[in-house]
Amino acid sequence: MSDIIGSAGKNHAQLINDFEKTVNFINRKYEEEILSPLTITLGDEFQGIMKNVASSVDAIIDMEEFMIKNKFEFKLRYVLNQGEIDTPINSEISYKMLGKGLTESRKKLEFLKGSNDRFQFSLEDSDKTLIINNAFRILKNIIDRWNTEKDYDIVSAFIQFRDYKKVAEALGKNRSLIWKREKSLNLESYFSAKEILNTISKI
Repeated sequence: MSDIIGSAGKNHAQLINDFEKTVNFINRKYEEEILSPLTITLGDEFQGIMKNVASSVDAIIDMEEFMIKNKFEFKLRYVLNQGEIDTPINSEISYKMLGKGLTESRKKLEFLKGSNDRFQFSLEDSDKTLIINNAFRILKNIIDRWNTEKDYDIVSAFIQFRDYKKVAEALGKNRSLIWKREKSLNLESYFSAKEILNTISKI
C-alpha cells in the first residue's frame, strides 16, 4: 500500500495524472510479478499484491526513480506487509479482498503518517525486515535532499549511465563539475543502498 504525502495542498488534476502514470508504469513493467495489480483506491492511495519480496523492493525503487526521471512534484509513503489474505485474490483489480495481511497493512500505513519515514516493511523474516527498513531509510535520507529542478536531471542520468564521464557527455557538461555533483548528491551511497536491497530481498 502507498499514499501521497501532503496531497491536500497540491494541484489535484496534475497530481492524480502523475500518480496514475506512476502506477500504470509499474503495472506494465511488473505484470508477470503481480498477483493483483496496483489499484488507486482513494484518489491518493493505491494497494496491490506482489508475488514476492524481491519484486516488491524492485518495484518501489523503480517507482521512486520513475518519479525522479519525470520530475513529479510529490513523494509517496509505502507499506509492504507479508500476511494472509482470506478471500480469493482478484487478479484484475485490488478490490473486494479481505484478510489479516490487508488489515495490518492499512493500520501500518496510518501509523506511518505520524512518523518521519516513508518506507515500512513487515516481513516474516525479522532480520530481513530490519535490514530492508534500514536500507530504505538510507535511500530516503538521500532522495529527499534532491531538488526537482536542480538535481533530478543529473540523478536520472547517473541512474542510466552510472559513469560520471558518460553523464557529462549526455548532459553536455564539464566532467569535473559532474564528478563533484556525484559526490555532493551522495550517489555512491545511493547505489550502495540499492545493491544491499537487491541482494537481501532475494535471499
